[in-house]
Amino acid sequence: MFMLDKYKNRLNYSKDGKVLIQNFAFLSLLQVAGYIFPLITMPYLARVIGVDGFGKIAFAAAVMVWIQTISDWGFNFTATRDVAQNRDNPQKVSEIFSNVLWARCILMIFAAVVLFLFIELIPFFKVNKDVLWVSFLMIPGHIMFPDWFFQAMERMKYITVLNLLSKLLFTIAVFVFIKDKDDYILQPLLTSFGFVVSGLIAFYYIIIKWEIRLTVPSIKNVYCTLKQSSDVFLNNLMPTLYNSFSTVLLGVLCGDIANGMYDAGKKFITITQQFMTVLSRAFFPYLSRKLDKHYIYVRINITISLCVSVFLFVFAPLIINYFFTEDFADSVVVLRIMSISIFFISLSNVYGTNYMIIAGYERKLRKITTIVSVVGFTLSFPLIYLGGYIGAAITTTLTRFLLGVSIMIQAKMSMTSNNNKSNT
Repeated sequence: MFMLDKYKNRLNYSKDGKVLIQNFAFLSLLQVAGYIFPLITMPYLARVIGVDGFGKIAFAAAVMVWIQTISDWGFNFTATRDVAQNRDNPQKVSEIFSNVLWARCILMIFAAVVLFLFIELIPFFKVNKDVLWVSFLMIPGHIMFPDWFFQAMERMKYITVLNLLSKLLFTIAVFVFIKDKDDYILQPLLTSFGFVVSGLIAFYYIIIKWEIRLTVPSIKNVYCTLKQSSDVFLNNLMPTLYNSFSTVLLGVLCGDIANGMYDAGKKFITITQQFMTVLSRAFFPYLSRKLDKHYIYVRINITISLCVSVFLFVFAPLIINYFFTEDFADSVVVLRIMSISIFFISLSNVYGTNYMIIAGYERKLRKITTIVSVVGFTLSFPLIYLGGYIGAAITTTLTRFLLGVSIMIQAKMSMTSNNNKSNT
């Protein structure tokens, strides 16, 4: 806490520092709400829908990660960077916003077609088609709620207020509408509804209140927009080869119960990962303009990730026993294995997202991510086949270790090279 206060005082002397701290405060508030509301509903859902229902929801959510990654196409970083650098030019901001919006709509349609084909061709997908299509409804809501735009404009309070209201309504609705095991499908339906409502409100603020002009760009402009973000997109897509794919493969090979066990242990890792992402996103526009302050972000992020990793590993039995029923007891092992991965996620954020992308090393980052993700994808087959949900946890943790360390080494080499050029 002393170290955080020290960096806060160091940043607070400038307007940029005050904005950074304010945005981080709003995002932290949002993330706290993101922890509290799911933690309130989690014991209730575990008791009502059981391990099998959890597994079905986890499978659909893993598929949606792929679809959302496609529809995002890396814009959550490249568009954020571009708007942050041009936010004093309303015409340029409107152009970027329009190009990104229509490009994402095209990508969503493409993803819907691919999902339809998977459902028709793969039996396990067809069995779960209802929960898949209901979960898909969150994608248009996510597109209409361009959090990257609010982040770039450093107006995080809008994201915070809208998401708090959405999560509050969703939490109440869970207790009102989900009453027995067959109601599991209402969970993704309510989540999707929250995304759509928040998206409509956000869109109103952007177009009406902020007077961002929405235009229909040319095909050429959309193509250029996609091409400019392709390296970041591939960098975001590759981890799904071992991360979300592990959940999909686990469901296909071992069934919904194994997926439910894995998801219960992974849930707290995901919550922690979301917090680390908030920290990363709060610093991203700031570091896009002042990369020389990167060392502050490094020390804060690394310290937090180490503390959280140790906490989750030590208290895993208490956490699982408190939030879930006895049927989820084996999830303790999953949580302990995956708690180690938080530190390596932090390395990827610190040296990948918040250094290599900002410094223009997207292709080097993509190359590392591609190679490591293919290794993780390859390992997932024997590990999950032999070890089930334990194998899935090992696959994710091992791959994140390889990815975080590789990115850190490459980033430090790039930093050294830049320093040598500056000194000559």
